[in-house]
Amino acid sequence: MMSAILKFSQFVQKTFALWVIVFAVIALWIPDAFVWMKAYIPWVLGIIMLGMGMTMTVDDFKGVLQSPKAVVIGVVAQFVIMPGLAYALCRLFQLPTEIAVGVILVGCCPGGTASNVIAYMAKANTALSVACTSVSTFLAPILTPAIFYVLASQWIPIDAGSMFINILKVVIFPIILGVTLRTLFKQKTEQYIQVMPLISVVAIVLIVAAIIAASKASILQSGLLILGVVMLHNGLGFLLGYWASRLFNLPYADAKAVSIEVGMQNSGLGVTLAALHFAASPVTAVPSAIFSLWHNISGPALATYWASKADKITENKS
Repeated sequence: MMSAILKFSQFVQKTFALWVIVFAVIALWIPDAFVWMKAYIPWVLGIIMLGMGMTMTVDDFKGVLQSPKAVVIGVVAQFVIMPGLAYALCRLFQLPTEIAVGVILVGCCPGGTASNVIAYMAKANTALSVACTSVSTFLAPILTPAIFYVLASQWIPIDAGSMFINILKVVIFPIILGVTLRTLFKQKTEQYIQVMPLISVVAIVLIVAAIIAASKASILQSGLLILGVVMLHNGLGFLLGYWASRLFNLPYADAKAVSIEVGMQNSGLGVTLAALHFAASPVTAVPSAIFSLWHNISGPALATYWASKADKITENKS
């Protein structure tokens, strides 16, 4: 039974982007099937973060000590490049207020959990990716509201204090609970850890579907514009993350990890914060939802390119 669940889990993970697209289309077609879920988004994200906590070990944090320079470059790039790009794109395209706030919000979020899997697929330094995700996630309660306030308060009033509390509740507390459960009940949690990726995929698919269902009118009106901005944001994030690493002489495997870490955001957190703080304008959550969809297409594509390149280098050496 367990092996069947694991096989199904691996299949769903490999076809993640397809499921996001399928459910996004269904949500546009039958919004009533998903719109009710919007109220539960913080709880759903909490479950994803609990799973992330259950996969964390003390060794993950040892990685920070082993390569502090690379982790610092990765985390600084995360909180400088992505918010800066978001702000520049909003100015360049003169985006409407609700969309601009949403783009900047997803730009200010920490690295996404999917980045670790993509780093592994790309034959990058996976330990560095995990360390960067961990550090940026734990810094998020302070840095995300602070940077968001600086960049977005000219568009709309921002309650940074309330955002700090919400990130603690939906991100940090579930992660700490997950780490605690893993420490106290190591053997029992091993079984749950194997199923957590499947639960995370289902959860993110439902979050995206709920936001798309709630914002159907806005998506039909501005969806292509938002998709274009998200694709630029994500692609430039990968590019600048890579070159920032090379500028500071990081090894190739580390540069790939930082690139992936910078380009892939915790878009689930962006959706949740938008739903909690800007409920009056559902379209604010749409950039995060579309980012969630797009980076699960672009990330694996980039990983496949880098993995095939690594295989060719290995062949040439042999």
